[in-house]
Amino acid sequence: MYQSSRVAHWDRLADRFSHCGLRSEYHRRLTELYREIIPADQAVLEIGCAKGELLASLSPARGVGVDFSEGMLRHARQLHPSLEFYLKDAQNLEGISGSFDYIICSDLVDDLWDVQEFLLAVHRLCTPETRIVFNFYSHLWNLPLRFAQQLGFAREMLPQNWLTVEDLIGLLNLSGFGTVSHRSEILLPLAVPGVTSLCNRGLAKFKPFSWFNLTHFIVARALPVRFDSTARPTVSVIVPTRNEAGNIVEVIERIPQLGAGTEIIFVEGGSSDGTYEVIEAEIASHSELKCRLMRQSGCGKGDAVRTGFEAAVGDILMILDADMTVAPESLEKFYMALVQGHGEFINGVRLVYPLNDRAMRFVNLIGNKFFSIAFTWLLGQTIKDTLCGTKALWKHSYEKLAANRSHFGDIDPFGDFDLLLGAARLNLKIVDLPVRYGERLYGETNISRWSHGLLLFRMLLAAARKLKFV
Repeated sequence: MYQSSRVAHWDRLADRFSHCGLRSEYHRRLTELYREIIPADQAVLEIGCAKGELLASLSPARGVGVDFSEGMLRHARQLHPSLEFYLKDAQNLEGISGSFDYIICSDLVDDLWDVQEFLLAVHRLCTPETRIVFNFYSHLWNLPLRFAQQLGFAREMLPQNWLTVEDLIGLLNLSGFGTVSHRSEILLPLAVPGVTSLCNRGLAKFKPFSWFNLTHFIVARALPVRFDSTARPTVSVIVPTRNEAGNIVEVIERIPQLGAGTEIIFVEGGSSDGTYEVIEAEIASHSELKCRLMRQSGCGKGDAVRTGFEAAVGDILMILDADMTVAPESLEKFYMALVQGHGEFINGVRLVYPLNDRAMRFVNLIGNKFFSIAFTWLLGQTIKDTLCGTKALWKHSYEKLAANRSHFGDIDPFGDFDLLLGAARLNLKIVDLPVRYGERLYGETNISRWSHGLLLFRMLLAAARKLKFV
């Protein structure tokens, strides 16, 4: 539905889409910048090429354009018969042959359903010499662009991801790319004689003016794959459960088998809806899977996670909340991020992709953003989301973390902060991994916005005394 709505949108615009009005100066300047980055007579692939104007302006020795809109490509083929155009989705680039000097992704990543899947698809087209060039809107221009749309001065836009520079760099690292350079451009996207050139060629290059630029440019390169195909660690997935009877069937059926094998450990915390009995029955009916069920002796999710981790035998430890708000299939990305050495503690992030209207309350969203900023400052590593229940780390790292838990004391009933603080104190490399976050379809959340929010704030102050003010 996500893709088909976007295809229909661009097909509708195909016959009237042009870089005119307010967009003309923006695209004129984009063309100048791309021609500065990419020399003529190169092999160039543009993904999301629309009518092919940018690709053609680069005078490529071989120019290949990919788009999912047949309407756009019909015009592209008429306007630029010397270039090659393919009707394909950005995340399925099978059939594109040859190697490329440059791959262009202009105003594309904010429109993708799964940016990491897209980057993995692009990686297969790269040589060590290939350079991938991205440009995407700055977060600061979110509201101004919406206002321009409402006034009819800007083209209608579908909901966007609005990635930050840190988001995209993190996704590039997870997908086997290294960042070559980053800069922001285009301070004034309007044609004002004598002023536009001053702003975009001069002021846009210096702080504080560059903070307000419209678009970010990132140039990246593919790194050698570090994954050892002979290394097949085992995985333990801990599933804390309390009043989640309606989700258990899907949890068991959808958790993937990873590495040399996956064990699923349910830790049940005194449910009143028969969750324990449902888990027992499902384990009995799936004898082919390695599943265990434990009763939690203490209270809170943190205690459940610690109970499961202590019992786990896998080389890699993962947490998956039983509420199914994060798809179990996402665990494969956490596995690959660890095995490929991108990080030593993989932290799920729910705040990159757009949220369903009912997935997270507004107050909860504000609280999550506040704590992400606070913990980034506190830990010295980027922490985009402190309370996503999906996390992964090596068992040997957890054993060191557990041995040092007394440094902070028993301050965390949730388990998320306990793990993050411990990982930071051990100087583990923490990597944010964006996940799609959906609404709960069964049961009620066990989180209280106000009382638990106050508790989290107290935990933050306690941790700051231990880590920051020493």
